[in-house]
Amino acid sequence: QADEFIRANATNKLTIIAEQIQYLQEQARKVLEDARRDADLHHAACNIIKKPGNIYYLYKRESGQQYFSIISPKEWGTSCPHDFLGAYKLQHDLSWTPYEDIEKQDAKISIMDTLLSQPMALPPRAEPNFQGLTH
Repeated sequence: QADEFIRANATNKLTIIAEQIQYLQEQARKVLEDARRDADLHHAACNIIKKPGNIYYLYKRESGQQYFSIISPKEWGTSCPHDFLGAYKLQHDLSWTPYEDIEKQDAKISIMDTLLSQPMALPPRAEPNFQGLTH
């Protein structure tokens, strides 16, 4: 009976650890994908100085060369000379956020900025208090 309980308890704990490992593997995969995308975007041709906080529009010439422009497809209208591939915001850490994710990413950054601008609310480090737990 005790052996079964111990085995079930260990199985439950290992299941939780396995789920955490799976989550961390997925997070690592996303970090690597984002890093590859960011590196590719930084290698796109650009005739302007890119500044963090701005949105840039990625196009592809017939030659296959990709380049950034500050002119959106809407501004080009029907005279857009090349294929539009996407819009990206250059973040202050020089990562790129796809246009459709900008609002969500800006909200996350705003929350972090708010947290970082507040005084630390952590209590001073102290020894554990076991008062009331012993006889």
